[in-house]
Amino acid sequence: MLVNCAGQEMELTIAESDAGSPRTVCVKTLANETPLRYRDWVENNRGYVHKKTKGKVGYVHIPDMMAKGYSEFHRYFLAEMDHEGLIVDVRFNGGGHVSPLLLEKLARRRLGYDLTRWMSYEPYPEESVRGPIVALTNEHAGSDGDIFSHAFKLMKLGKLIGKRTWGGVIGIWPRNWLVDGTITTQPEFSFWFKDVGWGVENYGVDPDIEVDITPQDYVMGKDTQLDRAIEETLKEIKKNPPLKPDFSKKVRKGLPEEVK
Repeated sequence: MLVNCAGQEMELTIAESDAGSPRTVCVKTLANETPLRYRDWVENNRGYVHKKTKGKVGYVHIPDMMAKGYSEFHRYFLAEMDHEGLIVDVRFNGGGHVSPLLLEKLARRRLGYDLTRWMSYEPYPEESVRGPIVALTNEHAGSDGDIFSHAFKLMKLGKLIGKRTWGGVIGIWPRNWLVDGTITTQPEFSFWFKDVGWGVENYGVDPDIEVDITPQDYVMGKDTQLDRAIEETLKEIKKNPPLKPDFSKKVRKGLPEEVK
């Protein structure tokens, strides 16, 4: 009954078994199911990581390095950063230009805590990751997805796991419109790194640990790359336990006895 009704407002009659008369609600159907499938995939990954690690590891996915990716990062980051470890997934990243902003956040190292009198603690610096970080990438991550993956390694933020990235780093600038409404693009922005020079273009970024997802794994619903990321994050947590003091032993700075 919803065929050819994408993006339109529809009336639904809802009858609840334990309620009175049916009620009518108005909803707007999806024009594209991709956002719904994406949210389902991310939430399943996040739930799987939490369950598999008993709440020790957080999960964030970044779909691109533009407005959507920036908002998706912050949608989850503030909740996930306080786990003992963090997996940052940039598989299928479509590129953009915000990777420096995200890397700055991930590079913050927790040095201490601000414990308030009436509320909970806050990390210092604010919005800093509590423990070790592992990144996931694959052959479908390109452009600024390539750059993020390489910079993550170069900054020594943690291990990079997955497959070699796409290698399409030279950016385009879609700015020349034609009379029929189409637009042309041309190569504009090439990228140089201090360790490999121009070498990321047409090659990509090698992960520290290469993990493939075979067709058999895919059919069985196994994400071998995510499983390896979980394994490596737990190893890093054991090797380098996250910083968190015992707040019950807070020193009380009262007046000296002679003053009282």
